[in-house]
Amino acid sequence: MLKLIVEFLGTMLLSFVIFSSGGNYVAIGVTLAIAILLGKRVSEAAYNPAIAIALFYAKKLSVTDLVPYIIAEIAGGVAGYEVFKMLV
Repeated sequence: MLKLIVEFLGTMLLSFVIFSSGGNYVAIGVTLAIAILLGKRVSEAAYNPAIAIALFYAKKLSVTDLVPYIIAEIAGGVAGYEVFKMLV
């Protein structure tokens, strides 16, 4: 469960920075690097359904974890956008 919370929060933070920075690649890159450094010990720090699928095919993520990871990442992206809308 903690893995899914980390995926949700990391994706939420990343999507919030993407929307709020106007696509500033430095801000996005720094945010992604920090999220990976903080989340790697708990989860695979994918923060993207495509990366989760790649980890599954690389046999670093089990099939039982794949679908919950994707759901948590999509929900995190939506939540990041909703937080952005609330603050703008």
